[in-house]
Amino acid sequence: MRVMVMVKATKSSEAGEMPSEQLMTEMGKFNEELVNAGIMQAGDGLKPSSEGVRVHFSGTNRTVTDGPFIETKELVAGYWLWNVKSMDEAIEWVKRCPNPMLEDSDIDIRPLYEMEDFAEWDPSGKFSAHEQQLRDTIAMRGSVVNPYLFFGGRCEEALKFYKKTIGAQVGMVLRFSESPDQAPECMLQSGFENKIMHSDFRVGETLVLASDGCDDKSANFDGFRLALTIGSPEDATRCFNALADGGTIDMPIGPTFFSPCYGMLTDKFGVGWMVMVPGEEPAPE
Repeated sequence: MRVMVMVKATKSSEAGEMPSEQLMTEMGKFNEELVNAGIMQAGDGLKPSSEGVRVHFSGTNRTVTDGPFIETKELVAGYWLWNVKSMDEAIEWVKRCPNPMLEDSDIDIRPLYEMEDFAEWDPSGKFSAHEQQLRDTIAMRGSVVNPYLFFGGRCEEALKFYKKTIGAQVGMVLRFSESPDQAPECMLQSGFENKIMHSDFRVGETLVLASDGCDDKSANFDGFRLALTIGSPEDATRCFNALADGGTIDMPIGPTFFSPCYGMLTDKFGVGWMVMVPGEEPAPE
């Protein structure tokens, strides 16, 4: 079951008094225990109501009132969202929590409604399906798509090349011989035991994943290109020429109708690149 655990506001929290270093340390340790136990899904502290607003609904009318709000005992100063087995488990965790305030304080635990609670009211499942669709949409907005390149035995050479040519920052490098789970004999080509099973490198804000694959036939970069966007024509040209060293220039770099500097190449590992400078944004009408 999911529960919201609400830390009620006090005079000190409404006054904006910050917690002590000791309390921050204790709360940090408590949150770490919640995370490690797989219970905590979200949690944050809230600023005083003096920095908030209240919207009152009356029919079609909406009235906005600036804080602060007088009834401190009705306000919330922070919250967690937990996934627990039962209310009893939630209570036991709250009892272990350090006092979150400088004075006496209260923490409320409230179960969240789940869609099964509305089963009798929603016999067709129409509203449940819509809510699930919204949850799926929210979940995917936090997802990331990263390119994963297989170099057929040349991954280490490629990492060094991209580090030199475009300033790639190499992160994790894990070889097949270092893997906790050894690959089946029939899967790994002979001589690949010390090849790179998994690695990553960062170019600007993009994380690229890379591997040697399980054999020398795994390198196949048909059907896509990596688009490298750089701020100036000078830097774009420098990176273009560096990446093209030992490879093939598919379209010389130069001005186009959509970019002041754009070119396409295939590097010596067979990876296709588009190197470009962003074009000017169209003027608003």
